[in-house]
Amino acid sequence: MDIVFFFELHQPLRLRPDLHRVFPRAPSSEEIFYAELDAQIFSRVTDRVYRKATKIILEAARETGFKATFSISGLALEQFQKRAPDVLDLFRELASRGFEFAAQTYYHSLAWFVDEREFEEQVELQAKAVEELIGYRPTAAENTEFIYNNDIACKLGQMGFKAVVTEGVDWVLGWRSPNYVYRAWGCDVRVLARNYRLSDDIGFRFGARWWDQWPLTADKYASWLDATPGDLVLIAVDYETFGEHHWPESGIYEFLRWLPREIAKRPRLRLATVSEAASEHAPRDVYDVPPWATISWADERDLSAWLGNEMQRNAFAVLKWLYPYARALGGDVLKLWRLLSTSDHFYYQATKTGPTGEVHSYFSPYGSAYKAHDIYMNALAALLMHIREVWSEEAAERLVLNDERCFFAEGVKLCSLAELRTADRGFKERHRDDLRKWLMDVFLLGPEKAEEILGAHR
Repeated sequence: MDIVFFFELHQPLRLRPDLHRVFPRAPSSEEIFYAELDAQIFSRVTDRVYRKATKIILEAARETGFKATFSISGLALEQFQKRAPDVLDLFRELASRGFEFAAQTYYHSLAWFVDEREFEEQVELQAKAVEELIGYRPTAAENTEFIYNNDIACKLGQMGFKAVVTEGVDWVLGWRSPNYVYRAWGCDVRVLARNYRLSDDIGFRFGARWWDQWPLTADKYASWLDATPGDLVLIAVDYETFGEHHWPESGIYEFLRWLPREIAKRPRLRLATVSEAASEHAPRDVYDVPPWATISWADERDLSAWLGNEMQRNAFAVLKWLYPYARALGGDVLKLWRLLSTSDHFYYQATKTGPTGEVHSYFSPYGSAYKAHDIYMNALAALLMHIREVWSEEAAERLVLNDERCFFAEGVKLCSLAELRTADRGFKERHRDDLRKWLMDVFLLGPEKAEEILGAHR
């Protein structure tokens, strides 16, 4: 049986808590993002996890042939390049020893729910960064936080990825086990489903003294794997588990150091990467997740971690509304939009209670979901200021809409200036006043330019 370890690695750019103050102009990135806090957190986690844990894994790889799959966001790769290039050297050696590096969205974002082209570009950006910085071209992929449905899997398949990883959700699996390879519904893409029970034994319960299996030792855990039926077990956890979520005093380093050796003692168990396991085993069935029932590995295995309350949904609606303008402008404005599409900004706005709410609070730098919402909305206001400051007639020519802002009349739908120019002359005359208002309000054009466009065929 293949044992597939999958380590998720991401560090966001956090927003400054004083974004509420009034700016006489569009604030700079330094005024929007909290670089000092990011550097402090990254330095601590690098010392505890990215450097220490990776050296432990590298030692195990040299001694036992240990291998695993990493998924590193583009934002984390940027920070490694800037603040810890020696860790990139460690990752390069891991790649040379058979470790796999998977693709995901560069900004660890919710791009899929905004625009398919944007999603594709972010995944390609991250895959290119992995290839350039680590020397590995990804062949397996995930969406942010294992967010998954049939359309996402097939889109990744169209992009050339052979395997996709997601959560083993009980209602999707039914009587079936997550410990097999599945095929995506509607396309020939292999799907590996996370075994959340065995994963959470490490990710959440390792340091829980109330747990009846505490303390969790490497030999005990390896014996559980050996006793598990199936073709494979996908163990997926945040990489920060090893030294940050569970501090060194918990014994997590010793667990990580000895687990590969305990697995190596058991002939039934074989370590594999996602792509190796996906190619070695034939799909046993179809993993069918329709778009209206999208899953993830967070909270209740749905989208509620990011879009579960009215604050989160309203904030996301504004982000989505601004996207066509950022896309039309490109450059720094589009990059700022992408930085604000990072899923963490919405995660901080969750208002859940109980153990789930405690996890959200643990990650949030703001102490309050409502404060996180206010700060994020101010960041979106800053993005809007940037858009208005640099908007031009050339940008209006590139603006393409895809929602209710398109012009609808007489069965005609217009979503860009190019489409307007091809419209019938009589149609434009009959709706001249409405079209003028549409050009000024939606395309942000002045009255003279609006008249010029409408008068081109008079």
